[in-house]
Amino acid sequence: MGKVSSVYSMCGMCAVRCPIRVEVEDGVVRWIEGNPHEPGLRGSICAKGSAGVAFEYDSERPQYPMIRDGERGSGTWKKATWDEALDYIAEKLKDVIKKYGSKAIALSDRSGPFTDLTTSFLKALGSPNYFNHDDTCAKNVDMACRSLFGFKGRGDFSYDFTNTKHIILYARNVFESLQVKEVNNILDALDKGAKLTYMDCRATVTASKADRFFMIRPGTTYAINLALINVILKERLYDIDFVNRMTTGLTELESFVAPYTPEWAEKESGIPAQEIINLARDVSNDKPKVIFHPGWMLSRHTNSFYDSRAIYILNVLMGNIETKGGLIVAKGPADAGRKPLNSLGAKIPDVKDKIVDAEMKDKPFGTGHVVNLYKAIKTGEPYSIKAYFAYRYDPIASLPDPEAQKKVLNNLDLLVSIDVNYSQTGWYSDVILPESTYLERSNIIGTVKGSKPSFVMRRQAIAPRFDSKPAWEIFTLIAEKMGASQYFPYKSIEDIWNYQLEGTGVKIEDFNARGSVSLAKDPIFKDRNELKFKTPSGKIEFVSQELTKSGFESFKQYEAPLKPEKGKFRLIFGRSAVHTHAQSQNNIYLNEIMPENVLWINEKEAKDLGINDGDIVEVSSDGFSGTIKAKVTPYIHPEAVFMVHGFGNEIPLKTRSYKKGLSDNKFQIGLLEKTDPVGGGVAFNECFVSIKKG
Repeated sequence: MGKVSSVYSMCGMCAVRCPIRVEVEDGVVRWIEGNPHEPGLRGSICAKGSAGVAFEYDSERPQYPMIRDGERGSGTWKKATWDEALDYIAEKLKDVIKKYGSKAIALSDRSGPFTDLTTSFLKALGSPNYFNHDDTCAKNVDMACRSLFGFKGRGDFSYDFTNTKHIILYARNVFESLQVKEVNNILDALDKGAKLTYMDCRATVTASKADRFFMIRPGTTYAINLALINVILKERLYDIDFVNRMTTGLTELESFVAPYTPEWAEKESGIPAQEIINLARDVSNDKPKVIFHPGWMLSRHTNSFYDSRAIYILNVLMGNIETKGGLIVAKGPADAGRKPLNSLGAKIPDVKDKIVDAEMKDKPFGTGHVVNLYKAIKTGEPYSIKAYFAYRYDPIASLPDPEAQKKVLNNLDLLVSIDVNYSQTGWYSDVILPESTYLERSNIIGTVKGSKPSFVMRRQAIAPRFDSKPAWEIFTLIAEKMGASQYFPYKSIEDIWNYQLEGTGVKIEDFNARGSVSLAKDPIFKDRNELKFKTPSGKIEFVSQELTKSGFESFKQYEAPLKPEKGKFRLIFGRSAVHTHAQSQNNIYLNEIMPENVLWINEKEAKDLGINDGDIVEVSSDGFSGTIKAKVTPYIHPEAVFMVHGFGNEIPLKTRSYKKGLSDNKFQIGLLEKTDPVGGGVAFNECFVSIKKG
């Protein structure tokens, strides 16, 4: 047996970034497990994390820099050295800056604890145009949170599932779109007698664990939430003392929800009025240890912002803010009396230009909407965007209507993909830069906020197998080529770590024992009587001054979702516990477990169409069509059909997943700019398809 060592690091098979222990023998990864030191994780890891070894030793991923050698999307590439690829990028960037200014450069990524690197890189180039993926995920949730509490977004709360008594989930399929620690905490709560209520238009694994499951008509959870608020206020089931002390706008809220009775909601959602009343009374009995989850991917419909806002209002009515079993205000280093990490951008001059969507007309609430970035690339208004970095982010596979996207992206002078995978966006790019895998690289240190804030580290376990580089080095080298090396003077990741940790009282070696450093011995709770929120009033604002100032209503009248025409269905999509969006379908193990997706269709509707379980069916929308195997089931609403997202890969180098299954976003024709008008999230599920037997 060779030399064996353990490295504490972070998984990179999805965006959850679970802490892991990696066992390495003579430079080869032999074993990956959940970090046994992390409470709630208990050494466990999901299927995707377990397949990390297979991903590492797979050759069907980018192995060296590649420069396009044909038309965009042609799949014709020239192998390049790093100097050649970076010189090509720098030359294009300099031309863009000369013609349009530094603000014509944009970058988007998946956000998370390491974004100080990408935002500081853009700042060094003189651009304000950083975007993340949240228009396709939780932008509506973030904006709803901001409108009530003044917080930046949903990340300013954590959920004390372990100590709660009742969890209410809205299509938040926790047992399949999968955070291991969160799932363990929820299971612990259920073991202790907590109740779980789940609402969705199909029965998922999470529905199978629920005490109460509402199979709702698609797009009608807002109706149920308005009716719940109606009952809770009418019957005075809310935390009267907390609401009176900590909120503004209660009278206006009561007046607004008065017409939205359970009987009305029954007609909209299909859920019996008495069931809605029973739920309102049950959660009141369990308050304040109640969690209405405000949603994760509430980028679904054009009413999703107000839907999520109603969910947050329900939490406030339960008085569950900053209490065990409820929503805990996430704490940072300063709350623990500790110095935060030093930002890589702290010494870089501030950018004078505003982010491109700050100056747009008819814009949604807030800025940083990637859909608005596309509008600016397309129109040149309010100013031109001509260079775009997509870092570990694949908009062509995640935003609607790939063909419409490609037409927009053709307006760019430079499109660069930095990723560990061949992505749909990468395949359409001018340059692909291969990032080292999460087992081959270290990242900058990140901060994780929560009741016990901590610093976390992803640490390199093995040497890169191919000609790849870690992100910190890629961005440092580009900055150097652009004459901005004074802002990125780092020669090693240790240089960055030492700078970040300077003055914090934490040293690099403090991460050796478990991969993270906790900044608080015990959970931190603020005095509820002294809670101050980041709103103009310092209180939770049912009537939001910031929304009013931006020209939006605090309460939005309900609008019934469209019913599909005869023979058509609303297309919905979601996650599987096996795959990460469109990233993992080519993994040799995960592909074997789930090689393609299927189409869920209601059994009565299928019978009317002559479709049996397992039949091949044709799905079509606005001139696009494809075939897929049918899953005929009673466990989906008759107005909807469903497929798992991420299939239909068109990159021939990914041989196991090439053209397997269907891509839902190809049917979302015309929806690239179909967004929630306030939250800005993409209204994916405003898509209707026709189904017939293949």
